[in-house]
Amino acid sequence: MLKLVSNMIEVHIFRLNKGSIEFLLLKRSEKEIYPGLWQMVSGSIKKGENAAQTVVREIMEETGLKPNKLWVVPNVNSFFSADKNYISFLPVFAAQVNKSDNVIISNEHCDFKWVSLKQANKMLAWVGQRKSVHIINDYFMRGKNFLNFIEVKV
Repeated sequence: MLKLVSNMIEVHIFRLNKGSIEFLLLKRSEKEIYPGLWQMVSGSIKKGENAAQTVVREIMEETGLKPNKLWVVPNVNSFFSADKNYISFLPVFAAQVNKSDNVIISNEHCDFKWVSLKQANKMLAWVGQRKSVHIINDYFMRGKNFLNFIEVKV
């Protein structure tokens, strides 16, 4: 029987720079699954954590950053794992950091870039991830407040 699970998170880190938004993308190391793939921060929810706690921990572990503000994005990403026979649903978050904050990547990644929405659209592999950056951009750059982002205290 096909299982439905929700044990991971996706968080798009962004900063505002001269009136535009920049997204942080991380390049997966060669020894990791999906080597060379550009992605946002993602990770598994540990026992005893809620999704927001996982987001803050994963951001720190993968980038060395501490978000100033954190929001729940009104989008859920998903993927099918054929080998494990499940569909995974990932809550999506947006995390704002300071323009001057220094990124320190973990060994899961070999490079990072701050990119525009247009660049993120070209670099992110999955349509759900591209959809998330568009929703975040619309909310923060176009004032589409009907999207109802919910701020989470960090």
